[in-house]
Amino acid sequence: MIETVREALGDARAWVVGGAVRDRLLGRRAADDDIDVVLEGDARPAARRIARAAGGAAFELSDVFGGWRVVGPGQAWQVDLQPLQGGTLDADLAARDLTVNAMAEPLHGGEIVDPHGGRSDLAARRLRMVSSGAFDADPLRTLRLARLAIDLGFEVDPPTAAAARDHAGGLKRVSPERIFAELKRVVTSDAALAGLALMDDLGLVAVVLPELDALRGVEQNPYHHRDVLGHTLEVLEQSIALERDPEATLGDELAGPVRALLAEPLADGLTRGGGLRFGALLHDAAKPATRVQLPDGRIGFPRHDVDGAALARATLTRLRASERLRAHVADLTRHHLRLGFLVHEAPLDRRTVYRYLRDTAPVAADVTLLSVADRLATRGRKADEAIARHVALAREVLPAALEQRTAAPPPPLVRGDELARALGIEPGPRLGALLEAIAEARYAGDVDTPEAAVALARDLLGAGER
Repeated sequence: MIETVREALGDARAWVVGGAVRDRLLGRRAADDDIDVVLEGDARPAARRIARAAGGAAFELSDVFGGWRVVGPGQAWQVDLQPLQGGTLDADLAARDLTVNAMAEPLHGGEIVDPHGGRSDLAARRLRMVSSGAFDADPLRTLRLARLAIDLGFEVDPPTAAAARDHAGGLKRVSPERIFAELKRVVTSDAALAGLALMDDLGLVAVVLPELDALRGVEQNPYHHRDVLGHTLEVLEQSIALERDPEATLGDELAGPVRALLAEPLADGLTRGGGLRFGALLHDAAKPATRVQLPDGRIGFPRHDVDGAALARATLTRLRASERLRAHVADLTRHHLRLGFLVHEAPLDRRTVYRYLRDTAPVAADVTLLSVADRLATRGRKADEAIARHVALAREVLPAALEQRTAAPPPPLVRGDELARALGIEPGPRLGALLEAIAEARYAGDVDTPEAAVALARDLLGAGER
C-alpha cells in the first residue's frame, strides 16, 4: 500500500506521521495498513490520485479540517491525509499531543524527523506531552492518553498526567461519538482494569462515565466484600477471565461454545464479549439510587435490576451507541439476577429452564455468563458455597441457552387460528396464553402431537372457567 501512495503522490512533499511511525519503531506491527500522511498543499487532489491508482474510495473527514481518507479495495487498508498544520512540518509536529506521536518520516525515504524527543521517550516507555497546550487543543487527548498508555504498556510522565487532570472537564465539550470510540478501546483492552484505573486517576471517569463514579463508597450487605464500585470492577475482571479462559470456570465441554459466543460480532465494532464487559460495568448502576436500609438493619437495593436497565440504556444513548447495543446491555442489566433466584430450585426441571430462557431471551446465554461473573465477584459471607452452587446451575443452563441461539424453532404443534377454531374462542390474550402453555409443555416433553396440544389447551381453558 505504501508504494501505491508514493507513486500516486509523485514528488509531493509528504511525510508519514503519528502511530505508524511510532509502532514501526517499536516493532509492534508492519504499520502499513493504516497510516497518517501530512503534506504541503491541499489533501483532496492527493487523496483522489491515490484512490484512482489503487481502485479505492476517497472521502472527506468531517472531524479533521482539510482531512481526507482513502480506503483500499475491500477496506484492506486506509490512508488519512491532512495538510500541514501551521503550514510547516515543525509547526505540525509541535501541535501534536505526545512526543511519541510527534515524529515524521519522509514518504519517499529519509531520516525520521523527531524534534521533541519521541525516540527517547519510546526507549524510556514514557508518554509525555509535546507542550502544555496539547490538551487545550483537543480535550479528547486526555482519554486517548489513558488508552494509549494501556495499549503500549507505557507510564505517563507526571507533568503530563497533571495537565490531563487539569483538562479532564474539557471532555464535556467533546462529541459523544468520539468519546465512545476511545472508551470502547479502553473497555475491550486486555488491560481494561488498568485503563479504567488510570482514567480514574486522571479524573476522567467522573466525566465520561459518571454512572460508574457514582458507585464509589456505596456500601452493601455482608455477602459483598467491596463497595459497589469495587464489586463492579471485580465483575468486569471476572467477565474478562471468562472471555479469556472459560475452561477454568465452566469446564472443557462448554469452553468452545462460550468462546465462540463471545467472539461473535454484536454492534458498534464490539463482539458479544465487549457487550458483556459493558454489561458488567453497568449492571449495578442503579444501586446508589435504590439503596435502602431494611427494618432488620440489612441493606437492600430493590428494583436495581429494573431501574438499572433504564439507566444502562440512558448511559449508552448519551454515548450515541446503537440501539442494538443499548438493548443488549439493558437486557443484561434487567435479567442479571434471574439465575441467582433459581439456585434454591436446582436441579431445574425443564419447565423452569424453558421459562428462564423465555424470560431472558435474546440474551439468555450472555446474561448467564454475567451472572457467573457477578457471583464470582461476590465474596463475602458464605461465598464459597454460594459460588459453587451458582456455577453448577450455570453449567446446567448454558447448554440449553446456547442451543436456543442456534437451533431453528420447531414448527408449532398447532397454529393459533387452528386452536381458536378448535376451542371456539376469539384471538386475544387468552389464546396467546394457551399457545405459550403448549410451547412450555412441549419443551418439557409433556405434549408432542397436535391432538395432545389441543387437549391440553381445552383442559386449561376449562380449569380457568370453573
